Amino acid sequence: MQYPNQFATTGSLVSEQNRVLRNTYMMLAMTMIPTVIGAFIGTSVNFSFMMLHPIMGSLMMFGAMMGLLFAVTALRNSVWGILALLCFTLVAGIFLGPILQVALHLKNGAQLIGMAAGGTGLIFFSLATIATVTKKDFSFMGKFLFIGLILLIVASLANMFFAIPALALTISAIAVLIFSAYIMFDISRIVQGGETNYVMATMALYLDIYNIFINLLNLLMAFSGERR
Repeated sequence: MQYPNQFATTGSLVSEQNRVLRNTYMMLAMTMIPTVIGAFIGTSVNFSFMMLHPIMGSLMMFGAMMGLLFAVTALRNSVWGILALLCFTLVAGIFLGPILQVALHLKNGAQLIGMAAGGTGLIFFSLATIATVTKKDFSFMGKFLFIGLILLIVASLANMFFAIPALALTISAIAVLIFSAYIMFDISRIVQGGETNYVMATMALYLDIYNIFINLLNLLMAFSGERR
């Protein structure tokens, strides 16, 4: 006699997971608007300080992003969390300025930016479809991805001092792989009910997409960039 209750509970859980996933996709689409606006602003901002002091500039950017991330996390259960997330994506778009300016100084820079954006979109939709349709639990990747992310951050910080081009390209290639895997991991968490807050779910997927775009653009500029 408990089967109806069990079915009702299962149905409500599935409904809640679908709601979170739907809201996450809608919110993710919304974050692209302030990102694009921020990117346009970033292409006209003078980042000469960052060019002269790349290590200090990178640390300042990292500090600002982390501060906004903490704000989103603290406000995630209110409407202010949505506003904080949109502010975060605006600032993230502005911080795309330096790499976009470098790309636009290439003959085919605009084309490479479009290719990076298209490639990022293709990666996201392909992996998101796999994670959503198969409903496979990818939580087993969590520890490996976290360790990979820590090693990636350490290698990136080290390369700020050594500035080895080959290492930078290797880091970018590995970053694309790691954040692509994170897309499947993060969507799987929503599908499996591990993430029930769509603001946090959106932020996680946004960071995956953001990092894939940057590193994909780095690789395209290195291998296909045409100097003026």
